[in-house]
Amino acid sequence: MTAIIEDDETGSERTCIVTRKRSSPETMLRFVRSPDGAVVPDLKRKLPGRGVWLTPNRSIVEAAVKKKAFARAFKTEVKPSADLAELVDGLLERSARESFSLANKAGQIVAGFGKVEEALGHGGVLAILHASDAAPDGIRKVGQLVRRAQESGSKEIKVIAAMSSDDLGLALGRSHVIHAALLSGSASLACLQKLEFLRAYRTDENAVQSSDEQVNQPK
Repeated sequence: MTAIIEDDETGSERTCIVTRKRSSPETMLRFVRSPDGAVVPDLKRKLPGRGVWLTPNRSIVEAAVKKKAFARAFKTEVKPSADLAELVDGLLERSARESFSLANKAGQIVAGFGKVEEALGHGGVLAILHASDAAPDGIRKVGQLVRRAQESGSKEIKVIAAMSSDDLGLALGRSHVIHAALLSGSASLACLQKLEFLRAYRTDENAVQSSDEQVNQPK
């Protein structure tokens, strides 16, 4: 069976070159080929040249490198870095951290258990952020506050643990941050989108095994 590779980026959806699943461009990772043949991540989806697309998941990026999916998609020789998946992870984390910092400067973030509790009591919380190294007891206590807020009529409050306490603290100019709340606002919404993208990338829920046959199909 011949693998189908798109020759352009027309239409409202893109196809992952590993899983063959289609989705909107803003929910996927785009890569372009540099003049020297390197595979370059294009997080903003704006670099010139033909792009190829992947589901935003670390294991899928690793599979694309291992199974030579980039060469088939670009239809020419490419030299993807062996640590491309790690490079993408770092770029996504930096983007999320910078967006978190911007939301803080916009006054749309509060940090610390007490301030998070107060914000949940007042309403208008878009999401709760736990450091990835937060203690289970602290997560449980904040979770109780979130459930209480939602039972009292608050809109859905998302809960995310995507970055370490040091990374969250770096974004806020502190030593470390364990719990924070994103308050309603455009900067917080943009931050939430980047954090969810990073979390999806680091989650192993997108199985690659079922796509191996598709990746290995001959032209």
